[in-house]
Amino acid sequence: MGFPRYKSLVDALAREIRSGRRLPGSRLPTHRQLAASEGIALVTASRVYAELEAMGLVSGEQGRGTFVRDAALPPGHGIDQQSVAADTVDLNFNYPSVPGQTGLLRRALRELAAEGDLEALLHYQPHRGRPQDRAAVARHLRSRGLTPSADQILMVNGAQQGLAVTIMATLAHGDLVAVDALSYPGFKILAHTLGLELAPLSVTPSGPDLDALDELCARRPVRALYAMPTLHNPLGWVMDGAARDDLITIARRHDLRIIEDASYAYLAEDAPSPLAALAPEITTYVSGLSKNLATGLRVGFVAAPPAQVPSIERAIRATTWNTPAITTSIACRWLDDGTVERLERDKRADARRRQSVAREVLDGLGYVGHPSSYFLWLPLAPDARADRTVAALARRHISVSTAEPFATSAHPPQALRLALGSVNLTELRDTLETVRHVIEDDARL
Repeated sequence: MGFPRYKSLVDALAREIRSGRRLPGSRLPTHRQLAASEGIALVTASRVYAELEAMGLVSGEQGRGTFVRDAALPPGHGIDQQSVAADTVDLNFNYPSVPGQTGLLRRALRELAAEGDLEALLHYQPHRGRPQDRAAVARHLRSRGLTPSADQILMVNGAQQGLAVTIMATLAHGDLVAVDALSYPGFKILAHTLGLELAPLSVTPSGPDLDALDELCARRPVRALYAMPTLHNPLGWVMDGAARDDLITIARRHDLRIIEDASYAYLAEDAPSPLAALAPEITTYVSGLSKNLATGLRVGFVAAPPAQVPSIERAIRATTWNTPAITTSIACRWLDDGTVERLERDKRADARRRQSVAREVLDGLGYVGHPSSYFLWLPLAPDARADRTVAALARRHISVSTAEPFATSAHPPQALRLALGSVNLTELRDTLETVRHVIEDDARL
């Protein structure tokens, strides 16, 4: 079924307004002018403007016309908007915490202060990290089914920087990268900043459409694939072993580099082997400790094929020189003493409780989510507008994200992405009940 013409026009005008191409206070064409220029019926033109007004982007003034409103979207519409008012419940970002984390940090700082080599932490560190830190990460990755040597590990300032230096080291401006039609917004930002072209792949309930990937590679010079096979953000899937084998076969056939983002992999128990374990010669594995430890500990790591390590090291040198020695030391200490493993176990249990609450409250709305994930995907009815739902929730002091920040295709679906990890369980239940009421009220309009 084709995309309705009026919805395409609504989306196009909305993009022009948000990007600043149509300035606040500027007058839009009259309904008749819009109908004539776009070849649509007058009633359809009126419907387009009604949708834009419901989204809070325009206002109609009797006898004067329709004008672009001088008002931003509600905070939280985009995943990159981090300023959430103090009285707003944040279902946009995840910064989950479990009891005892603050005490762990105090103890780690005391232990670090008592060590004899404290002065060494005041100096520059090796660009790819100290040997003992890289060895700690290599040992940790064995629990993920990987067996890289310490020489293949590079320490970075969180997984986002890991993605950035991987792109800088392996791809060039203008390169074509295959990516899921719904994907991590941070990778979209990197692709735009570094001049990559993204080719969206249609998605299925269990992973990307691999036939579409094979066909795309046969038609166009795809250089790389960005993949989240273990707990996809935002759809929560975990690709099965057979699909991973098929993906690797396609990648080898078409000489693709694979960038495997494993930031949320710790939440999925008993997952199949990572792509980097199945195809280590073509896969760069990127992850970090922000999700499973704390967002303030910006420590991540890249496990790369040996030939790729020098170029990634140069990219680290050109950007941040090295990771902060103090936070890296704490993180690697926690990798070795079992703290990371315990926190991961606690957070998986916490996420399962939150998904259970969501399943009870949102039953019947068709949401998509992994049973131990800190987020879920909530498709809306075909005639619903996510922007309108976001605006209604913002008036009730609830911040959520639409599909737009996650969409790599031209037409984002009408859906919400809800982060479950930043509020207490009682508040989460009440908030999700409000989300349900707003969606149901909108459906009755």
